[in-house]
Formats: sequence, C-alpha cells, structure tokens
Amino acid sequence: MPRLPKIRFDRGTLILHPPPRGKSWLEFATWDDRIEKFRIPAIYYRPLIEALQEDDKAFVDEAKEFYALQLNAGFEYEPYPHQKEALYAWKHHQRQGVVVLPTAAGKTYLAQLAMEATPRTTLIVVPTLDLMHQWYAQIEAAFPDVEVGLLGGGSRDRTPILISTYHSAAINAETLGNKYALLIFDECHHLPTDFFKVIAEYAIAPYRLGLTATPERSDGTHKFLDTLIGRIVYRKTAQELSGQTLASHKVVQIKVKLSEKEQMRYEQAIANRNKFLRQSNISLGSLEGWQLFVKASARSSQGRTAMLAHREAKEIALGTDAKLRILIDLITKHSERILIFTNDNATVYRISQQFLIPAITYQTPVKERHDILQRFKTGEYQTLVASHVLNEGVDVPDARIAIILSGTGSNREYIQRLGRVLRKGATPDKQAILYEVVTENTSEERTSERRRGETSPQNQQKYQQLSLVPNKPKPVKRLKAAEKPAKYELEDE
Repeated sequence: MPRLPKIRFDRGTLILHPPPRGKSWLEFATWDDRIEKFRIPAIYYRPLIEALQEDDKAFVDEAKEFYALQLNAGFEYEPYPHQKEALYAWKHHQRQGVVVLPTAAGKTYLAQLAMEATPRTTLIVVPTLDLMHQWYAQIEAAFPDVEVGLLGGGSRDRTPILISTYHSAAINAETLGNKYALLIFDECHHLPTDFFKVIAEYAIAPYRLGLTATPERSDGTHKFLDTLIGRIVYRKTAQELSGQTLASHKVVQIKVKLSEKEQMRYEQAIANRNKFLRQSNISLGSLEGWQLFVKASARSSQGRTAMLAHREAKEIALGTDAKLRILIDLITKHSERILIFTNDNATVYRISQQFLIPAITYQTPVKERHDILQRFKTGEYQTLVASHVLNEGVDVPDARIAIILSGTGSNREYIQRLGRVLRKGATPDKQAILYEVVTENTSEERTSERRRGETSPQNQQKYQQLSLVPNKPKPVKRLKAAEKPAKYELEDE
C-alpha cells in the first residue's frame, strides 16, 4: 500500500513527501538536495491544497496548527454601510485582500467583524507598541471568552488571538507561520519591505486582511501586497465618507511669501544645488533622481555642498517667519482644540518655546507623551504641536482644527494628518478644518500641488473603480493555481 503524500511545515516552508502523482503541485515546488524532498514556500499553502483537491489527490496535512474558535462578541453595534460593504467585498474575494479606508473610519471594528466571520486562530500585526496595546484593549473587550496575547515590548505570548508588532512578528515568522488561519495587517503599507514581508511569506494562513488609509508606497513595492495579502477589494476616501461616518471637513490652503532676505537666500541655495545637478545630469523629478542625488552627494565635496544647499532651501521654505505670523492668527481665531504639524523637530521646539505650546516628538518620553495627550483630551491643553510622531500609531484625542505648517507633501502623511480631525466624537454636526500653510514660489508649493492632484476626488474615484472590478489576480511565478476559482473554504460553510 503506497504511502499518502504528507505536507509538513518547516520554518516558513512546506515539505511535501512522498511526491503525489500529477503535475499541478509542481507549480509551487522546488527540489531540496539537502533533504532530497520537495520544498514549497509557506505562502503557497492555500493554492497547493486547492490544486491537490482539484486533482482529487489524497494527502495528509500535518502543516496546519490553526483551529476554529468560539467567538462570542462582548459588544456589538450596527456597522456603518462602508464597513458592511468592505466586509462583503473581502469575503467575496475568498477572504483575502486589502481594504483602504481613511483614518477614523473604523478599521479596527471592521477587523473584529472579519474575525467573527472567520472564527479561527488569528494573528494581528501592527506597526507600533502604542497600536499594539490599543488593539489589545479592543479585541480583549470584543472577545472576552478567548485568550488574547501580545508579542512585542517584552511580551512573548502564544495565544489563539495574538497581537504583535511588525518587528516581533518578522523575528518570529518561522515559528508563527503555521499557527494562525487569519492574518490581519494593520497599516499594511509597512509590510512590503525586505524585513517585514517574511511575516506573510512564511505563513500558511489561508485568510488575510490588510488595512490601510494609504497603500501606495513611493518605492513602488505596494505592488507586492497583491501576493502577500491580496489585491485591493474595497476603497473609500475621506471625501466620500465626509458628513456620514466622518465629520464634515474642509481644507483651506494659505499661501505665504518669503521676505526679501529669505527669497535671496532661497534662490542662491537653489542655484547652487541646480548647478551641481546639471553637471551630474541628475533630475529630481522622480524617486530615482533623488536617490541618484543622495549617492552623488556622498562622493565629492561639491556633492555635499549641493546637498547642504538643498537642505538650506528647504529649511527656508518650511520655516519662514511668515508662517509663524499666520500661526498666531489661526490660534487666535479658533478657541477649539488645535493640532499643529511640522516637518521637523527643530520647528516643533521653536513653536513650543515661542508660543508656550506643549510639544511631542520622537524624543518625548512615553509617560510624558501620554500625560500631554491626556491633558489635551480633557481640554487642559488647547493646542498641541508635533512632527511625524502623531501621524500614525498614536491614539490622538478628538480635535476640530489641524494646521499643517510644513510637511513632506506625501499623500500618506496628508491623509494621516487629516484623519486626526475627522472623528465625530460627541458632536454629530462637527465641521473639521485642515489648514495647509504653503510658501509661494518654492519647491514646497509645487510639492503641495502634486500631492493635491494625487488626492483629488477624481483620482481617488479612479482608484476605487479599479479596486472594485472583480478580475483575476495577476499571475505570479509558480502560483498559477491562484488564478483558478478558490476552493479553500471555511469548514462550516
């Protein structure tokens, strides 16, 4: 009696032995001379099982250690229409894919709904320790009858529901890979990096959900999300949810001018930089051009001088005194809680000292940061200034006014900062305002215009239409079975 083929998990890969008859499974396998057996990347577990089932091949599955859970929600409320639509779209795409929703649109509750609809052992991956603890509190309250654990920040739990930082999950990817049926990636734009993507590659999880407000990455690696998690299955913008789930909002751009002295310094710095760029045949119109500039600046004294000139021009545009005068006007105009965002810590501390406003940067100790945020929440502090640290991964109390005094101009940063004032809170008719202060006739103005084009309703509608077309995923090497209709279903369906 011939032995049945057996699938076994081995440190982020699958070992299939003895090899079954037929060829469909060979799409995923490579021969390992060291053990004289076929080895398959763990991420291909689902299409491998589907291929074997389609060929009616009997096999023994010793790879999976995930199992069903009894998830009784500790609290429930009526989902918003977009949450229902997103959940349906994800389930319709065989419980694999990315959902794109703006900050404050209820991505955590959507994840809870996905877990209820897919009651299996679950790994939730988040970018920061702050977010890890926020998710822990939410999920523990949602499912009080199931043990919820943490991986990161000194915790090393192995529980049916586990919440981990990306860093800790990547370090432990080889041992976590076969224990969870559902992977949830919060802020999933972090995943497609050489260090973090092993979390998805070493996992056999048949069900995967990515959550983000901004999936696109400047390096283009967001294209790998299609393979690591699944394609974008649902997308809504802040504009589309404004006045419904999110507070109504408006964006006000205020342009300021450099002083005559600042303008002269700016133009001289730009001229010095551009002279080097012309000599080196480098254009800054793309990410590749910027990378070439960075490399060239490290090779010669002229390059270093050009980079210093570039930074000087940027500092002049971002930190002009005219912006501080506008800031005074805006703070005086609004009596509500105000969040001020800048591009660098030096400007944060300058504003903090000059206006006696509490500041938060990456240098702020954790306890002090929590104390400042708590006082901001109670209204003891009416205004708060920060650089990038509040963009993501921090639970920021409700505010109505945000002022971007300077920023990178990236789509992601803009959406994250806008999201900080979009929660309705206890004010159903809340009207949020985002002020963007931009220096005229500088690179900052051009960057802002480019970013505003990227986030225009027309472009966002185009992205949404593309993401909702139910076409097949792009073929991937040794993953042809992924193009076939999925057969891997929940055991109780």
